[in-house]
Amino acid sequence: MSKRVVITGIGIISPIGIGTKTFWEKLLAGQVGIHRTTQFNPGGFPCQLAGEVPEYKIGDYVPKSYRKATKVMARDIELAVIAADDAFKDAGLKSKAYTDTPEIKETRFGCNIGAGLISAELAELTSAMHAARAENKLDLRKWGTEGMGQLTPLWLLKYLPNMLACHVTIIHGLMGPSNTITCADASSHLAIGEAFRTIQRGKADLAICGGAESKINPMGIVRQTLLKKLTETQNDSPDKAVKPFDASADGTVAGEGGGLFILEEYEHAKNRGAKIYAELVGFAASQDTYKVTEPSPTGHSYGKAVENALKDAKVSPKDVDVLVPHGLGIPSHDRAELHGLKNALGADLERIALSPIKAQTGNLAAGSGVDAAAALLAVNTGKVPGAINTNHVIDGGKLNIKREARELPVNIAVSSVYSLGGQNAALVFKKVGA
Repeated sequence: MSKRVVITGIGIISPIGIGTKTFWEKLLAGQVGIHRTTQFNPGGFPCQLAGEVPEYKIGDYVPKSYRKATKVMARDIELAVIAADDAFKDAGLKSKAYTDTPEIKETRFGCNIGAGLISAELAELTSAMHAARAENKLDLRKWGTEGMGQLTPLWLLKYLPNMLACHVTIIHGLMGPSNTITCADASSHLAIGEAFRTIQRGKADLAICGGAESKINPMGIVRQTLLKKLTETQNDSPDKAVKPFDASADGTVAGEGGGLFILEEYEHAKNRGAKIYAELVGFAASQDTYKVTEPSPTGHSYGKAVENALKDAKVSPKDVDVLVPHGLGIPSHDRAELHGLKNALGADLERIALSPIKAQTGNLAAGSGVDAAAALLAVNTGKVPGAINTNHVIDGGKLNIKREARELPVNIAVSSVYSLGGQNAALVFKKVGA
């Protein structure tokens, strides 16, 4: 018999706040964290907006003994470390980061963190590229003999995707099952799903899981621009830039952030008197092979992930109260997503309260664990964030959306995502005792 799994801690860093309490309050208030990019001069880009996290000092989120290691943390790693610190403190767990006598069994504590493609900082590459130049071209021989010598010996360790989980496990002294998943926007949900299965099988008692990423750098924005994913018409109106499922939407905005959960075996959580947010009861994933850069217009594979997650949870569409969809605000993607949701949920799609939050945060990519947190917190609090920029549903469709946040009895909530490359994933949360 598989173990029951509950969520006992949430850690969030997002464009609308650092910390779960701040994030949830501002999300319900309809606050938007999208503005003109400040991390670099965006003047040469068609989209000059981003969902940037508030200013922080990474040294405030690691033990004093570990602060030297922050020199080899890319921004993505910092986001994961901050979210992990928030999650551990929220769960009331005394790890190696906070005490010399940890109250956790390290070998029974896993770590699954989703990551994206971490872009190198251009300032670090400039001198190396200059040294490797020959007749205005990159000379690979000179790159090896002279260019790489301009980089610090540990340079590469800043940009490996597995370093998010690496730093978190070292800081907190975790020695259980660990893995990194790099599947773009689906990374967080897939990482949560893997941790879920690990605890269900009895291979761990706890796990920290989710994901983090920052796409706010010149190379990241170039990729999104070439893929035609970003809005190019809203630079003067950031509050209205991202319009999930809206007829006037013309693209999304890149963002950054991280959302990490503490998953815990139910009896283990009860025995230590832990606060329980909700139970994770279903997970499923699927693969769309239609096109590398576009989801299938039918939404078939995406819908299958949602459908199978509900089956895994042993619930039906009529049991679902809230759905936090991917909702990028890219017309072709939104149409495909709605087709997939219709396939999975049928007529219940018009009844289920929909809460697309990217109008407030932008697309956090591998940091979409923040989306899952919104679904989880809806179950825990009975409050549903509004759809602030969805005024006229695309193609005249009917959805249960409200501009303002609302209070509803929420027993079951679903969070679903899809990604560049075709990976899809869905999670089902349930109120404990419901």
